Parts: sequence; C-alpha cells; structure tokens
Amino acid sequence: MNNKQSVFGEIGLLAIAVIFLVVVSLSNVLLRGMRVDLTENNLYTLSDGTINILGDIQEPLNIYFFFSDQATSDIPQLRTYAGRVRETLQELSQHADGKLRITVIDPLPFSEQEDRAAQYGLQGISLGAGGDSVYFGIAATNSIGDEEIIPFLDPNKETFLEYDLARLIYTLSNPERPVVGLISSLPMTAGFDPQTQQMRQPWIITSQIQQLFELRSLGTSIGEIAEDIDVLMVVHPKNLTPRTLYAIDQFIIGGGHTLLFVDPFSETDFPIPDPTNPAAAAMASRASNLDPLFSTWGISINSKEIIADDRYALAVNGPDQRPVRHLGLIGIPAEKLDQSDVITSGLSSLNFGFSGYISVAEDAAVSVTPLVQSSDLASPVPAAMLGFMNDPAALRNGFAPTGENYTLAARVTGKVSTAFPDGPPDSAGADEVTRGKSHLSDADMPITVVVFADTDLLTDRLWAQVQMLFGQQLVTAFSGNGTLILNAVENMAGSSDLISVRGRDKFTRPFTRVEDLRREAENAFRVTEERLQQELTETEQTLNALQTGRQDSNTLIITAEQGAELERFQAERLRIRKELRQVRRNLDKDIEALGTMLRVVNIGLMPVVVAAIGLSLFLIRQRQRRRKAR
Repeated sequence: MNNKQSVFGEIGLLAIAVIFLVVVSLSNVLLRGMRVDLTENNLYTLSDGTINILGDIQEPLNIYFFFSDQATSDIPQLRTYAGRVRETLQELSQHADGKLRITVIDPLPFSEQEDRAAQYGLQGISLGAGGDSVYFGIAATNSIGDEEIIPFLDPNKETFLEYDLARLIYTLSNPERPVVGLISSLPMTAGFDPQTQQMRQPWIITSQIQQLFELRSLGTSIGEIAEDIDVLMVVHPKNLTPRTLYAIDQFIIGGGHTLLFVDPFSETDFPIPDPTNPAAAAMASRASNLDPLFSTWGISINSKEIIADDRYALAVNGPDQRPVRHLGLIGIPAEKLDQSDVITSGLSSLNFGFSGYISVAEDAAVSVTPLVQSSDLASPVPAAMLGFMNDPAALRNGFAPTGENYTLAARVTGKVSTAFPDGPPDSAGADEVTRGKSHLSDADMPITVVVFADTDLLTDRLWAQVQMLFGQQLVTAFSGNGTLILNAVENMAGSSDLISVRGRDKFTRPFTRVEDLRREAENAFRVTEERLQQELTETEQTLNALQTGRQDSNTLIITAEQGAELERFQAERLRIRKELRQVRRNLDKDIEALGTMLRVVNIGLMPVVVAAIGLSLFLIRQRQRRRKAR
C-alpha cells in the first residue's frame, strides 16, 4: 500500500511539473505582445501626454542607460529601481514605433564604457573607501549631435521618472531653445538706472533664465505677443495699458503657457520721487494685479493685504540690530510645498516676502491647485502697515492667526472666456492688436497658467548671495527660489503634452495590511503595558502607605500585609506579561496567515488564471480562423 502511494505521489508531482511547463509555454506563445497593467495606480501605463510626445518623434533617438550592474550586486534598493527604469524604457520604446534605440551599459571600472559615461557628464557615486563608483544615469542623443542627460536616477524621485524621461525625449526632439517673453515693471534686466546714474546688473534669476532659454524683454506697452513666444512671464503688471492686458488675455486664451507674478507690496517697486512732495512716493501703491483677467476666471488676489505668518517668520535685524522675527518675510518648508508637482517637488524651502494670497470663488471657471501654502498660524494684514514701518515687530499689533492655510502660488487650469467680450479695447493701437488675428472669445483647451502672489521671491536678497571671485560671479543659494522659477519655466516651455505628465505613484509600496495588523497589535500592546504600569504605580503607592503607617521602628522588615501585597502584584505582573506575549504571538500568526494566502494566490492561483485567459484567447482565435476558412 505504501509503495502504491509512493508511486502515485511521484506520478502526481511529475504531472504537476508537466502541467506547469505546458502553461508557461502556452502563455509565452498565446500572450506574446499582450500587456495588461493590473497595478493599482497604473504604474506601467504611460500617460496620454507621454504617448503623444513619443508619436511626434521625427527621427530616431539614442538612449543609453548606464547602470553599474556588478558594483550594485549587494544594493537591492538600486537594483529594484534599475529594473523599474528598464521596464519604463521598454514601455517607451514600445510606443515610439522604432524611433527610440535603448542601450543598457554596465560601465565596469577602468573600461571604455566608464570613460564614455564620464564624457557624457554622468555622476559616479562612491560607495565608501575602496569601493568602485556606481553609475546610474541616462544619456541620450539625436541625429544632429545634441545631448541630454540625467546624471543620476535618484530613487527618491521615482514618482517623476516618466516625466523626466518624457522631458528628455521632448527636448531632443525639439532642439531649439525655447523663447521666454518677459513683461515686467521691475528692473530685472541689465540697463541704465536713472536714480543711481549707473548701469545696473540683471537679477540672478534673470541671468539663469538667459543661460537656459532665449529671454526676450517685451516691455510693458505692447499690442501683441509674437507667436514664437513659448512662455510668457508677466512680473508685477502695474499700470498696464488696456491693449497690453488684451494681448496677455488673448495669448492665454489661445493656449499660451504663462507665469504670472503679482504682488500687494513689492519691495523693489520704488516710485519715482517727487521733489515737491517727498511723502508722495512713500504713500504710492506698490501693488500690482490682473483683476480684469482674474475676475473672469473666478480667482482674486487682494492688493491691499499681505500674509503674515507666525510659524514660518524669518529672522531679521531689528532697529537695535537684534534679531527679530519678521511676520511678513516667510520661509516655507517642504511640508507646505506640493511634492506631487514637478515645479515644487524636491524643494526643501522657499522664501516669500510680503506675499499676497489667492482666493477662489465658488463659481470659478478654473480649478486651482495650490503649489505653495502658508502655515495655519497665518493671517492677512493691511499692506499699508509696511509703508512707514521701521520695526518689524509692529506687524504683531492686532495680529491674530485665522487657522487657515493661505495659497501663495498655484496652478490654474480650465476653459475660460476672454476678459474682453466686446473685442479689442478702444485705444490707440487697437488695430495693431488684431492685425492678422481674429478675436478669441473662449479657450478651446484648458488654459496653462501658474500664478504667484509675490514678486519679491524673484529678488536676489531672498534666495542667493553673490560674491566676486577672480572677476566671476559666484552665486550661493540659501533657498530654493531659483530652482522653483527654473522648474516652472522649464515645465511651461514644454508642450501641453509634457505639462500634462504629472508625478506617478511609487513602484515600491508598503504592505499596508501588514502595517495595519502591526499597528493594531502595538496599540493593544501599549494599552496592556500602560495598565501594567498603572498597577505598578498603584502597588508602590500602597506599599509606601503601609510603610508610612507603621507604628514600629523595624522599617527594614516587611510586614505580612506588605508581603501579601507584593505577592499579589508579582502574580498580576506575570499574568499581564503573558497577555503581552499573547498579543505579540497573535500578531505573528495574523501576518503569517496573510503571507500564506498571498503565496497561494501568487504561486497557485495566478498561473491558473493566466493559463485560462491564454486558453480562452487561443480558442477564440481558432474559432475565428475556422469561420474564415469556411
């Protein structure tokens, strides 16, 4: 009987092995080329914007993925993420119709591949004394020799992997430098300063934009915005003419990508002094706004109020040169920056100065996604307080936080109507505005606009220090303002498809059910432990009371009553500790049961499901062939 059972057992194992091989073979044949993304957040499904960018590639691009495979054999985190990168590159190649050539390279130490990685500018990361440098980056080229790189694929930026790759591909497919048009009433560019009678230097942020883009100053009195402007940057639009407002309106309505910086109090807006009335300049408004456009969209920025924030206030020197926290100068940490947006992701801090705030009407035609917010210890205060304020502590007079988080910068999207429903404004040059163009009443597509309620964040003093070294400017950034603006311009300079590619969820995800089980057990453990501690405290108090109430002088000898109390406590402590061990044991049992169920599903059930799907598709194809044969 035992021999028969042994034979049947061996036959059963052999049958299972044969079935497994058949299922795998059928799956490889019948499901070849089929891709089904069953992840919760569609990690392996490219966004529509990325697919459109891949479809617009005009000529083949070469993408070289440099990954130190051997040097990372004992670094599972990097190897897991490297697999994710490979899979994403393969998915991109699937949709590029053969115009993406993916090459994976392992740059071994002292090899030509390592020299090649260094020539591209990829960063080799050292893993310690004596260890080989690890390369984990991407270089890409087009047919005319342009190069784009991702120096190091940071696993912490996994959510933006698709965006970074899509941006790289888009940049190589469109090699011309984007054009940034600047409308600003502030002295951001180089020029002659009539007040100092000297040439002024451009702001640092202006110089950095010029290094990466073609910056074109448009002035503040224009009739139209050229079609080759990729990004319009409007800074402190103060006292703009109706025709300039109309030109901005039509650019946005027509799908133009725009960055708007308005401010209730701009530090660098110095009104022209009047010798006959010196006080007039101090009383003049330093506010700017775009109310005609904003009111049409359904948003507003109060030009008479700034945000004061007691939690994020920066320290400055007071009148007596002692440090004082300035409620109007705000240092905003990462927790109040939208880490899911490419513009603000990865930034650790931003400095805003005398910022306004964005309000949204209930019936707004747009959706507003906050990028930067204040803390809950913030409140609007009158901007007029800043006119003659010598002591920053004066902002605390009557200050009362509202508990609300105010939006200081935001993405604004939606299909909107023009702020000029009757057509171009009746002013000199109106014909010039409409020359060769028709009036746009409504946006065909959602507008692409980012609004900042502050202009001082652009100024040098709020984010960077400049030193001269051997005739060269050395810029040291102490805040992320510069990176914020460059991120915004770069993002908006791309196509609408690129802008639509947002952050994705992470590939590596926690076992939430296991964490829930552990959290429940720890809560139960903590409650039991607290009860033990409480009983221990009560027992000590009882023992102390018995000791204090003794009438004899032999305080070192334990009485019968005290001994009984100690024995009771020890017995109770043993019982409670058993309860604690049982809580831990139940936790392990629950987690093991969950693990067993997952193994059964993954190892046993999923192959059966895949085989059933493959067999069904095979039968369907067979029927279709038979029908065609008839």
